[in-house]
Amino acid sequence: MSGAVDLSALKAKAAAKDAPPPPTAPNGLPVVVAVTELDFEDNVLVRSNQVPVIVNLYSARSPQTASLTTVLEKLAVEGAGSWVLANVDVDVSPRIAQAFGVQAIPTLVAVAAGQPLADLQGPQPEEHLRQWLAAIAQAVEGKLSGPPSADGAVEPEEPSDPRFDAAEDALADGDFTKAEQAFQAIVDAEPTNAEALSGVRQVRFLARVQQLPADAVATADSDPSNIDAGLDAADAELHEQRMEEAFDRLVALVKVTAGEDRSRVRARLLELFELFDVADPVVVSARRKLATALY
Repeated sequence: MSGAVDLSALKAKAAAKDAPPPPTAPNGLPVVVAVTELDFEDNVLVRSNQVPVIVNLYSARSPQTASLTTVLEKLAVEGAGSWVLANVDVDVSPRIAQAFGVQAIPTLVAVAAGQPLADLQGPQPEEHLRQWLAAIAQAVEGKLSGPPSADGAVEPEEPSDPRFDAAEDALADGDFTKAEQAFQAIVDAEPTNAEALSGVRQVRFLARVQQLPADAVATADSDPSNIDAGLDAADAELHEQRMEEAFDRLVALVKVTAGEDRSRVRARLLELFELFDVADPVVVSARRKLATALY
């Protein structure tokens, strides 16, 4: 789930520090976790190699998801670590919902060995949930490593880097200047630190989109030849997680511009590519389109 940092996800992470501790299994590991795009890999993909992870895709704006979540959390405690409940607020982490192809809220997705195994859509009675969970347990029996034991076999969590903690805290607070300075200080000390380099790029992007007019996309659509409006609209679309639309807009601008204007658009597109994993399929496709438009 690589991609540009979502400010709402960072704020959710910051808020989690003050939340009460989640219920734990006998081995001390939590059986209910709040997951965002920042920790999806560790809490869902990696953890699902040990036990099934039930991803609960919900919206805080949907009352019907609250009762389902309450039942699921009760069942997770009863399960005592035989499976893990990962709660994902789709308003905070829309790209997780997109990755699973979610069509309705709430949706449950069972993940095992890093792969989706089964799903359920809509509110579910408790008895149906129990039967579904039992079927998941039967399907993965003997295929996963199982929960770590409580006798010290659990690897201690790596201590966080206080330099990154300071940068992320500043970003979550909306202090983009302080966040960029914190990330840049790491880059100055470690020029090849990929995470810090990415942090600098992401902070600059987030600071820029805060200044965008609310009608950036509409303005660009009404005047397709306006370079500045097109750049603003692409930023707005990317911030809304509409990657393909943002990239296609700039590729289209490359096709109809020349000289310095084309160089500006190309430079912005390459800058936006750097916010994502180079292997992201949308980025790979957009790079091909850019090459075609240029040559």
